[in-house]
Amino acid sequence: MPKNRDNTSSRPLRIGLTGGIASGKSTVADIFEGLGASVIDTDVIAREVVKPGEQALEKIRDEFGDDVINDSGGLDRSAMRRIVFGDDDARKRLEGILHPLIRDRTMAAARTAGGAYQVIVVPLLVESPLQQFVDRIVVVDCDERVQIQRLMARDAESEGQARRILAAQSSREERLKIADDVVMNDSDLTATVEQVQKLHESYLRLAQEFESQPPASPGEDTVAD
Repeated sequence: MPKNRDNTSSRPLRIGLTGGIASGKSTVADIFEGLGASVIDTDVIAREVVKPGEQALEKIRDEFGDDVINDSGGLDRSAMRRIVFGDDDARKRLEGILHPLIRDRTMAAARTAGGAYQVIVVPLLVESPLQQFVDRIVVVDCDERVQIQRLMARDAESEGQARRILAAQSSREERLKIADDVVMNDSDLTATVEQVQKLHESYLRLAQEFESQPPASPGEDTVAD
């Protein structure tokens, strides 16, 4: 049953999808979308809020200087990553600018999206207050050795750097601790599709049960800071 079934309204069931870097979150989200789920990706929203002309980008420029702005006037992600990686204070300052905007836009998108159920992709869901906003959590999981290999191939990272990136995120154990469902994505695509198909069928059933619950009181569909 949805964990927030006592906090429902006339809205779709919300599934929070998370996983470590290079675990295959986008692949799994694409499969859900192909099956008819409405997908909201906070990574996409994160890129939107730092486009040229966006208020968040100007705040980042004020906080970190012109070196984090690329020639096109957008955020230089590589430069920003170099600043915040290994610097907790810088990372928290950046998150203080971005996270409230990403959260608010995610919630606004969810309130207007349709579908039998929604999949909200949140890479850092372990640390995010958006846990309160979803009804169920699916974790895309794979062996850390697979993550390292994918990072090295995808982003041309050294093995040492790939390991440091993984170490800077929530651990595999922490992600699995919040999981209601798990998709293992360390073999072939066919196996992943089969797992997602089964979850899709389960979520359709849960969505029907969810819709039959009493509406929530006004103001309950919110996220605390």
